Amino acid sequence: MPEIVVPLTIRPLTHDDLPAMAWYGRPTALASVTEAINRAGRGEVDYLAVCTPSGRPVAVGGADYTKPPDAATIWQLSVLEPLQSCGIGTLLIHALEDRIRARGLTCAEIGVDINASRPQALYERLGYSVTGSEPASWNQESPDGTVTLYETQITLLRKELHSAPKAP
Repeated sequence: MPEIVVPLTIRPLTHDDLPAMAWYGRPTALASVTEAINRAGRGEVDYLAVCTPSGRPVAVGGADYTKPPDAATIWQLSVLEPLQSCGIGTLLIHALEDRIRARGLTCAEIGVDINASRPQALYERLGYSVTGSEPASWNQESPDGTVTLYETQITLLRKELHSAPKAP
């Protein structure tokens, strides 16, 4: 099968992108993306989109600078399902790590639901190491619109971010 190469760009996600984000999830999930965009406007986070040449987001995620004090937390990572396992998530994580370095921080953290081994394997391949766990919960919306509280345990992973190599 021939390989198709599609150029991707990474840029901040905006409110104008939200109509193209139906793939992200139910209205409750999209509300959290809206809040992340608002927080980016206040400088609390970077919230990025990986986009096709048409400008449509196919992956999103953020870096939160409000906790912990010595690192940034990478969160809300999502890649359009048919494009998963194509390297787009790795591209997004590297872009977020670059943003974290640009803020002068040297560590990144990621939390992953203990029931999601696939993302954890990716993070470990990218150099993140398990540092502990903590309880977590969030609202989850079912297809009928019912919102329930999802409670789980989060595995915490951390990576030391070294300076990017300088070009000769």
